[in-house]
Amino acid sequence: MHFLVTGANGLVGSRLVRLLAIQGHQVTAMGRGVRRFQRVSGPAGPTEEPGYLDVDLGDTAALTRAVFEARPEVIVNPAGMTDVDGCERDPDAAWVANVEGVATLCRAAKKLKAHLVHVSTDYVFDGEAGPYDVDAVPNPRGTYALTKHAGEQAVKALAAPGAWAIARTAVVYGWPNSGKNNFGSWLVETLRAGKQVKLFDDQWVSASLALNVAEMLAELAAKKLAGVWHVAGAEVVDRVTFGRRLCERFGFDARLIAPSRMAEVKLLSPRPAKSGLVVTRTAQALDAKPLGLAASLERFHNEFKETP
Repeated sequence: MHFLVTGANGLVGSRLVRLLAIQGHQVTAMGRGVRRFQRVSGPAGPTEEPGYLDVDLGDTAALTRAVFEARPEVIVNPAGMTDVDGCERDPDAAWVANVEGVATLCRAAKKLKAHLVHVSTDYVFDGEAGPYDVDAVPNPRGTYALTKHAGEQAVKALAAPGAWAIARTAVVYGWPNSGKNNFGSWLVETLRAGKQVKLFDDQWVSASLALNVAEMLAELAAKKLAGVWHVAGAEVVDRVTFGRRLCERFGFDARLIAPSRMAEVKLLSPRPAKSGLVVTRTAQALDAKPLGLAASLERFHNEFKETP
């Protein structure tokens, strides 16, 4: 099967490209700037190397042309502007990346009769009463959340009926990072340097290992499953608990974790407090199961140990 994966230099996209290639699929990777993801090899040695396209999601003409030249059977879109405060500072850029780029992919997928899997976020919910199931009603707050919700609506309105999936994830982490720190890599780098970290004890999240997210996305895409899915960690914990569990697995000093409250920090954009995603539907439908925190941290630790 031929896949087109956007955001191929990102945390999830880079892992998804490699995973699909190892599984024997033809993969066209799309990113912005020079290729940064690792060369691909599987259990039997090198696999067919994915092609790479340097395309900005905001360039409608270039994006449309690239998709039609690739002619994929399935498009997976993990790309987007994910800097929450950055979206607040530059809402125009957030709209272009998180809405207009999605709309362009939807139109192209419909014309090509390709299946589309669009990656979204738990931030579409307000965080008042989480964790949230797939049929919960979104109530986004802040520019990032609003644009990601609008991207979901673009998928529902513009993609062909039955030929799309929305896959929400949350607090994605992994090692190595994708050129910028994620929550997990930032914690590891700070704690192994013996520095104190302040973590919120009043924000509940579904921390999600990037490789596990990629595994679930790959299966959703290959099976062309439709509808809304939650591809996230199986446990909802506050950030302090996550940090302490990470310390336990990595052998760091848990006394370096300093609990704090969101109200103590001047955040440019609002964050959902009681968030988290219910992954029951995903766990029942997929062979690639959402990982519990212990298993997720174990694999994260293995990534850390195996990276030169």
